[in-house]
Amino acid sequence: MKNPAREEEWASWMRSAIAGDSRAYHKVLTAITPHLRVVAQRRCDQFGAPISEAEDVVQEVLLAIHLKRGTWDTTRPLGPWLSSLVRNKLVDSLRRRGRRIDIPLEDVSATLESDERLSASDRMDVEQILAKLKDPQRTIVHSISIEGTSVRETADRLKMTEVAVRVSLHRALKALAALYSERAS
Repeated sequence: MKNPAREEEWASWMRSAIAGDSRAYHKVLTAITPHLRVVAQRRCDQFGAPISEAEDVVQEVLLAIHLKRGTWDTTRPLGPWLSSLVRNKLVDSLRRRGRRIDIPLEDVSATLESDERLSASDRMDVEQILAKLKDPQRTIVHSISIEGTSVRETADRLKMTEVAVRVSLHRALKALAALYSERAS
């Protein structure tokens, strides 16, 4: 997002909305909807989807925001969270219609990067979750997501191909998502 003041205002409204302020919730949804349309149209163009798909994606994103607003980390920027929701909903939509979409790992690398400001308890939580993975998945996730090592460097270190590392990372993240879903319910 190119306007930090606007994003901070939206984030402030979203924090208030999460705290129960219905007027702030209305404000943030009204303000972000045009932005979501632009992002969805851009993503449709990027993935070769018809622009008409964008409005359906926006509606699904708005529903996802409503259902998952409590999962947004209030200490992080709102824009990347919104962008990832748009991307994920577009991919879901295209999959339902039978189109196969491959997203390069580089497109989601920002979501995999380590946050050096993790507290000790957060690091312990991460280590406990990662302990549930088997090697080499645990090593790959730790290397790429925690240490910030590239796929190529990880592959070289583990004497694997980059493709094998990417496949293993994808499977590991899918397994972690399932574990997280079990813990959340």
